[in-house]
Amino acid sequence: MINRLLSIIYILMNKGTVTATELAERFEVSVRTIYRDIDTLGMAGIPVYTTKGRGGGISLTEQFVLNKMLVSKKEQKQILAALISLRETGVYEEEEILEKLGDFFMEKPESWVAIDFSDWSGRRQELFGQIKDAILNRRVLQFDYYGQHGEMTHRCVEPVQLLFKEYTWYMRAFCRTRQAIRLFKVLRMKRVEALDETFDIRDDLTVEPPSENMGAPNLSVVIEDPEPEIILWIDKREAYRIYDRFDEDEITVLPDGHFEVHYRCTLDDWVYGLILSFGPSAIVLEPKSVRTEIQKRIAEMGRLYE
Repeated sequence: MINRLLSIIYILMNKGTVTATELAERFEVSVRTIYRDIDTLGMAGIPVYTTKGRGGGISLTEQFVLNKMLVSKKEQKQILAALISLRETGVYEEEEILEKLGDFFMEKPESWVAIDFSDWSGRRQELFGQIKDAILNRRVLQFDYYGQHGEMTHRCVEPVQLLFKEYTWYMRAFCRTRQAIRLFKVLRMKRVEALDETFDIRDDLTVEPPSENMGAPNLSVVIEDPEPEIILWIDKREAYRIYDRFDEDEITVLPDGHFEVHYRCTLDDWVYGLILSFGPSAIVLEPKSVRTEIQKRIAEMGRLYE
């Protein structure tokens, strides 16, 4: 009912005068229900009145109508675009607000961004939903976490933020096991469970936009399994791919025209697949563990063709 009352106010501010029949059709209720809503608004102090006859209907007094010129057309579009992007992160509860502001501004929201948290099977969507619910409702999470070398530890955390960095989603949380803020790679979190226990945001914890080192200016963050630096030699024939995939400050052009790339990343199947996709045009120089893993995978591939 509250949402309907707010919507009626926005419609009246936008259109000036609306008939009870129009509102009843809009909200799929009876005309009598609309008149009860008008009485409720009046008792709440909203200056709404009705007029009879041709051109009559339900209106707000001119003194109550908000001057929409306080917000420019450009600012209106930016507000709607921001709400669209918020909705795309899964906050579907904002849909009604988006619709109301769209009516009020007489602007159709443009869906300029699309984000899908799920994998093709759709299973991952549930995980992001769990994390979002835990952050918004301050519920403690517990899960099994796999390190980059395959070791598993059980964690109990107080989640505070989801972070997207370098093609990967992380969860920023206070880890009760380590007694410190940690960044967990979401895809390595298994058997996630939200507990009934809730928590209060710690006084010394401030969530800010991530800086280049994935931390925040006044928040000490430790990344679980820090990302190693991989050094690659890549043949000059792959120049177009190099500049598509790596940043300029990661690339060094050698005197002979070939490339040396210093790339810091999380070691997983995707990264090994990226290296192998260069075929004989790339060589891992460092670290030794990555060279060994690439050699192992090449050998396994070779055995399939024996």
